[in-house]
Amino acid sequence: MGAVGLSEGKTVYIVLLNWNGFQDTVECIESCRALSYRPATVVVVDNASRDGSEEKLRQRFPGLPVLQTGSNLGYAGGNNVGIRYALDRGADYVWLLNNDTTVHPEALTELVRVAEAERQAGILGSKILSYLDPTLIWFAGGWVEADRGETGHIGLGVPDRGQFDQVTDTGYVTGCSLLVKREVVEQVGMMDEGYFLYFEESEWCLRAKRQGYRLLYVPASIVWHKESVSTRKLAGAWVYYMTRNRLYFMSRNGAKARWLSRFGSDLWEFLRLLAKGEFRLANCMSSGYWHWLTGYRGRREQPVKG
Repeated sequence: MGAVGLSEGKTVYIVLLNWNGFQDTVECIESCRALSYRPATVVVVDNASRDGSEEKLRQRFPGLPVLQTGSNLGYAGGNNVGIRYALDRGADYVWLLNNDTTVHPEALTELVRVAEAERQAGILGSKILSYLDPTLIWFAGGWVEADRGETGHIGLGVPDRGQFDQVTDTGYVTGCSLLVKREVVEQVGMMDEGYFLYFEESEWCLRAKRQGYRLLYVPASIVWHKESVSTRKLAGAWVYYMTRNRLYFMSRNGAKARWLSRFGSDLWEFLRLLAKGEFRLANCMSSGYWHWLTGYRGRREQPVKG
């Protein structure tokens, strides 16, 4: 498909959340500069990086909007800063894009094309391939089982042979590449910052779906992902937030939550970690449960009630 013309294009703001990831963010910005779609504006939100990212990005890309959050607000909080900035400046669409990605020149064009063609489309996602092995799929749509507190990617790790090349409705859209219409944000609000990390975009998608919007997977929009670059070294954080937020996600979205199954699976995992001597990770699991039971949310180091 050809690019949307300058005179007919909807205004899109591309929000890149940076946290100690200068080199990845630079590569992502450079790939966004090759996008065929216009008008599109890249905005970087720096989540209180400690590696000098903010200043280096300002020097590397003079004139590029770089917003400083002042503290690490997590995925939802940081992206919400960018979304507000975009909407205040008249954005018709906001494209949330992980900074550890690169994009095909037509990726945004295809997302907007489908969004404009499908009136009820509210949130749309790309076909995401592995950056290290572009023949492998990372995301070709998603599934959600809220009663079990589980979400997952369709096609994860499968060779891309065109088997997922139809635009389809999807259970949710991963925040790695997520295009949202302005009206959706105005109707359903921002992402819930209490999650801090993980499940926030899943719940956001479900909230949009409950308001009658369609969630669409757009395979002609291609993105390459480096796969958890920012959290690979944070195994404990991953265990804590996945444990805690899964329970919140179930309690808020599972109509017939299967608590016994959830508790049984988590107990088995907890005992497995103890048996392997992974005491730090087991402690992260128990902390996740404790904070859920006592109603604490947000950042683990600075939890808040509610």
